Formats: sequence, C-alpha cells, structure tokens
Amino acid sequence: MKKLLNVLYVSTPDSYLSLDGENVVISVEGSEKFRIPIHNIESIVCFGYKGASPALMGFCAKKGVGLCFLSPYGKFLARVSGGVYGNVLLRKKQFSVSVNENDCVPIAINCITGKLVNSRMVLERGIRDHAEQLDVDTLEKVSAYIKDGTKRLQNCMVLASPRASSPQMISMPPERA
Repeated sequence: MKKLLNVLYVSTPDSYLSLDGENVVISVEGSEKFRIPIHNIESIVCFGYKGASPALMGFCAKKGVGLCFLSPYGKFLARVSGGVYGNVLLRKKQFSVSVNENDCVPIAINCITGKLVNSRMVLERGIRDHAEQLDVDTLEKVSAYIKDGTKRLQNCMVLASPRASSPQMISMPPERA
C-alpha cells in the first residue's frame, strides 16, 4: 500500500533540481538552497524553465515519484513518469468478462446494487437529520421502493434486465409518479 506523502512545489525562479544520493537538491545560481530525501516525496512540481538533472528524472521514474514541469505562470510543459506496470493476464480476463454476458450480469448487479443502497442511505440520513423540513412520508415510501428494487435486482438473469429496470427502481413509486 502506498502512503500518500508530500508534494514538493518548487516556485523559486532559476532553481535547478538535482540528485545527491537519494536526496533531491534544489540549487539557485549554483548554491544549494534545499535538500530533502526522495522517500518523503510523492511528487515534485517545478515552476520555471531551469529544469532538473537527467539523474533525478530517472531516479524519480524508478521510484514512482511524479515530476511535473510548469511554466512560471502555471502552464503545463512536461511530466516525467516511470514505466507502466500491468498484468496482461488480468486485462485479458477483464476483456473476456466484458464480452461474455453471463459474466457481466453479476458485476452489473453489484454496481447497481451499490448505487441503490447508497441512494437509500442518503434518503435515510436526510429523514433522520432533517425530518422537520422534509416530506418524511414520501421519502420513506421512496426508500422502501428502492429497498424492494434492490431485492428485485438480485433476481436478474440477463444484462438487459438490470439496465432496463434500474431507472424504474430509482424513480418515484407508481402512486406518486
């Protein structure tokens, strides 16, 4: 698990970034102004045109530290990032699942169920926190309708079924529509 650490913003004009061991060194006009260990940094954002040493760029790419160059006014110039690592077998499996409808249905059901449950929780929180300002009876009916729709969704067998029925499940109950 990657810890989210610090972003180093270099905004001093004419600053040059270099590598010394495992430290980022910021120099202005040949004199060292700042030094920080690279393991304390998640990314570096450099405003200005002076740049960074190729050794630092390579080390940042190897260690997964983002390095971004912007003009003094904030216009994007370039970014240095390391190699892309991915699991080809995982991508192949994801593609084969996306093509096979029998494999897609459980995934679609889980996604839609999550959205319905979250919507219902928002309604329930609104009822609990702001009952005096809301039409509680209507919101409770809608919440019950979403709960019932979530249960009905679990019985879907084809992909068209959750797609077609999900908008109806989150709309108003039939007597209020």
